[in-house]
Amino acid sequence: MDSQNYSAPQDLLTGKVIAVTGASDGIGAVAAKTFASFGATVILMGRTVPKLEKVYDDIESAGWPQPAIYPICLEGASEKDYEDMYDRLEETFGKLDGLLHNAGELGQRTPIANYKLSTWQKVLQVNVTAEFMMTKALLPLLEKSDSASIIFTTSGVGRVGKPFWGAYAISKFATEGMSQVLANELEGISNIRVNCINPGATRTRMRATAFPAEDPSTIKIPEDIMPLYLYLMGNDSEGITGQSMDAQ
Repeated sequence: MDSQNYSAPQDLLTGKVIAVTGASDGIGAVAAKTFASFGATVILMGRTVPKLEKVYDDIESAGWPQPAIYPICLEGASEKDYEDMYDRLEETFGKLDGLLHNAGELGQRTPIANYKLSTWQKVLQVNVTAEFMMTKALLPLLEKSDSASIIFTTSGVGRVGKPFWGAYAISKFATEGMSQVLANELEGISNIRVNCINPGATRTRMRATAFPAEDPSTIKIPEDIMPLYLYLMGNDSEGITGQSMDAQ
């Protein structure tokens, strides 16, 4: 199947509850709205409540299933915060069918020799440790789904280390590893599949920060890369796990 050009049935995600981190803008906001447009109840996770409220309002005004907002700061959240997250989501929804780890911290574009420890720790905390803590806390809720999908966000620099990408590249290597380990642990004993998506060059704020000289009109918008997100989040991808796939 050509998952980059996947054509999703309109009821693909009907009845599913899907959490999206970094849902306030960029790929996360578009993914949340796209999942909602195919019938999902979306939990919008992020640290900037007014931006999450805008995405919430867009979903509501389109007449899609009513979403929820769950504010969280991935940089500062403790293990207890994630245990509380599990309790609240379990009480409200009873299950979780999908988790898209989309939030990410870019950090510095500079040689390792010049890299600041404080920036290094922040990037690894947001991009790796927070993903581990949230996934660990929510696994029992994902187990309650008939068919659950965890999607991690990777990058080309998480497969081949490139100069000056520092902690971001290293965090994405770690993300690829975490996805593989978890997929292998769950395969055959669970209804949860685990995969990575590399969005590729996409018109977002993070991309503009990383490539300030790039002409944004030459790269795809987040809406263009959604077919793979829908494919991996819906039941058509059952049996696909431990993969790292390119959205374009």
